[in-house]
This record gives sequence, structure tokens and C-alpha cells, in this order.
Amino acid sequence: MIRTIIPGVVASLALALSACGASEAESTEKGADERTVTIEHAMGSTTIVGEPQRIVALDSSLADATLMLDKELVGIATYRGYSTDLPDYLGDDRENGAEVISVGDIAAPSLEKIAALKPDLILSIKVRHEALYDQLSKIAPTVMPETSAHLFKDNLRLLGEAVGMEDKAEEEISEFEEAAEQVGGAINEKAGNPTISVTRFLDGPTRLYQKLTYAGVILDDAGLARPKSQDVDDFALEISEENIKAADADKVFVTTYEDDEGLAAKTKAAFERNPLWGGIAPKVTEVSDTTWMTAVSLQGAWYVLADLAEAFGVDAPEGHDEH
Repeated sequence: MIRTIIPGVVASLALALSACGASEAESTEKGADERTVTIEHAMGSTTIVGEPQRIVALDSSLADATLMLDKELVGIATYRGYSTDLPDYLGDDRENGAEVISVGDIAAPSLEKIAALKPDLILSIKVRHEALYDQLSKIAPTVMPETSAHLFKDNLRLLGEAVGMEDKAEEEISEFEEAAEQVGGAINEKAGNPTISVTRFLDGPTRLYQKLTYAGVILDDAGLARPKSQDVDDFALEISEENIKAADADKVFVTTYEDDEGLAAKTKAAFERNPLWGGIAPKVTEVSDTTWMTAVSLQGAWYVLADLAEAFGVDAPEGHDEH
């Protein structure tokens, strides 16, 4: 049987379907807007309604995390080499901060500039901006983990929860940890479980970085051993030329901070002239202070893995397209 469809009925049906589609779209949009989550952090709890899109990060580690989760970074606080000219190690992630604006130096960010950006989420760490928390919270929901350093992966998870990107955060972390295990396993097999020292020359006391640091976490993820001076659940040991031997290990990775007056480079030169450094020098591999020290993010950590692999002549880490 051939059925005849009356034009008026077709029009009515089309209108009804259109209205239904619009209603579903509005419902979906409204559902996203009404997403509510309460984040527990070092300063208490913060309730976030909707999925934040415009984020101000007053700590570079959290800025990197924002970019990794594909959120728009609209404001940052400048810190040493970290400014609106986002560092190269971020790769394509920089696109999410293409129009980022500085809200001032990390020591004294401008509340007026932050407010002018109309953020829907503000990020920092307690050890830097605890005193500003109440004022920042009046501008937008504010989340402050305790610190960055050894907590950079936990902070990425926390941000993922805040912006509705928990799965992506966990995927990024898992991918990195698998690569770290791969690189570390290859190094241990080839070099017989070597000890790894991390030494940093600064415009102040020279530091040996211990386990509760960004570099320390990466080495731990890789399953690489540390010398006695650094196999400690602490941040860093400060040394002078008199106790240079504390920096010794099977492999010594050295970074030098680029301060304006060149003080770090002068300290490094003094150490290198010291006869006590003679036994360490052949074991030294010089690496980027930016990716090994100031990055404190997964983006930088991939470069650390690549440096470890190159230093020991094993395969570079697999699985991360940009690095």
C-alpha cells in the first residue's frame, strides 16, 4: 500500500523534531553549566559551578597543567624565566595560552589585573600565596594545593577534578609513568642499577636535589637509585666546596641557573677548579635547568626522561607525540 503524507503533517513533524533537538541541546548545555564540584585543597574547600574555561595560574607548574588539560590560560604570574613568552618545552600546549597576560611578578601579583581578566578559576600554591587566598576567592573560585615540587602529578589530578578533565589527567600521568618505567628499566639493565645525583648551581648555595622534588619524583618513577646524600625524603641538601663529594654518584646530572649577574656560573666554575671535583667530572652530564628544575610539570618531565635515556645510551621514551 502506498501511503500519502500530507504536507502540513510533514511541516508539523519537522517543527516538533526541531524543537525537540533544540530542547535537548539546551538541556545538555544547561547540564554542563550546572556541573557542581567541591574541591578539597590545602586552604580548605572550594565549590566550582560549571566547567571553568578561563583560568589564571599564579604558579608555573599549575599553568603547565592548565595547558595540558586543554583549558584556556588567560593569566599568569611571571617567575624567573616563565612569562607570557611560554617556554618551548610546552610544545603545542602553548596554543591554549596564545593570548595569556601577565598579572605581575609572582611575589606580588596584581589583584586588579586578575579581576580584569574575569577568570572562572584561579590557581596557585599555598606556600606562595596563602596570604592572598581570601582576596583571590572574592574574584573567582580559587584552588591552592600545598606546593608543586614533588606533588606536580597530584596537582594535575586535582586540576582535572576541578575542570571536569579527570580522565585526561589520569591518562597523561599513566602514559608518563609507563614511559619512565621503560627508560629506567633499560638503564638499570644496561648500567647495573646506577646511582643518580642531581646537582644544581644557583645564585646562592649549591643544591643536591633529594626525593621530595620534581626531579626526585621522576627518578623514582623510573626506578633509579640515588646516592646516600640524596636518598632522603626531603627537598635538598645545600653544599659548599668543602663537601663536594656529597654530589658524587655513578652519574651526576648538573644544571646551572641563569641569573642576571652570572653568580651561578661563577660558583660552578669554582667547583670545577676544586681538586675534589676531579673525580666527579667524568661522570657529569649537563642538562637544562629549565626542564630539570623550573618546569615542574609533565611536559618538562618528558624531556628529563629523554636526557636520562641519552646519557645512558638507551632508547628514548615512547608514547608522547610532542616529546
